[in-house]
Amino acid sequence: MNTNNILVVGGSSGIGFEIVKHFSSHDANLFVASRKPGPLSEFSNVRHVPLDVRQETFALEGLPDTLNGIVYCPGTIRLKPFQRLTIQDFAEDFQINLLGAVGVLQQCLLKLKKSSPGASVVLFSTVAVQTGMPFHASIGSAKGAVEGLVRSLAAEWAPRIRVNAIAPALTDTPLARDLLSSPEQRKAAAERHPLKRIGNPEDMARMAVYLLSQQAGWITGQIFHLDGGMSAIRTFR
Repeated sequence: MNTNNILVVGGSSGIGFEIVKHFSSHDANLFVASRKPGPLSEFSNVRHVPLDVRQETFALEGLPDTLNGIVYCPGTIRLKPFQRLTIQDFAEDFQINLLGAVGVLQQCLLKLKKSSPGASVVLFSTVAVQTGMPFHASIGSAKGAVEGLVRSLAAEWAPRIRVNAIAPALTDTPLARDLLSSPEQRKAAAERHPLKRIGNPEDMARMAVYLLSQQAGWITGQIFHLDGGMSAIRTFR
């Protein structure tokens, strides 16, 4: 991989941190935007950029003039019955999942346009958009908006900038800790997937790194369902 400038938003934990680990072995300049640097100090080619996407307005500072790729990882898991969800719940999910990505991309568009031979953007959705699930009204709505943004921007920014998304099922990250806090919960979660296991950050990171690379240079406007088969198949025993 040639030297690239890659921005990983939310790269200090979970899937984002795994993406950083994958890129750390490549010839890439990594910029990680997150609230806290966390364990990033162990990587010599990573520069931390303070950012809180929960704010309605924010500024990204200290980035290079050219960006070859952006991956936006911040997300939420807010599972409640619809009648218990407040307007504030919906607003917070939209701010973190959609509007934070909008803010980052608007501020970085000119930097992406300077990339040669082109740039790549990767966002994250969820299996709960393709497959309706109870208690997912807020997060499903926010991620559904993310998928709409992906397709719209892929059309608007072609051919210079590719835009795709990854839609995982439940993944073993700190964000999902409360849903996987016991062996019984982990076993039940695994059994809901046709491949009989939950996702791990490496699954998502490998796809994100691929989509950011020129190996995926003919892919744009796509939603990749990394969900153990949950959105596409049913197994009968």
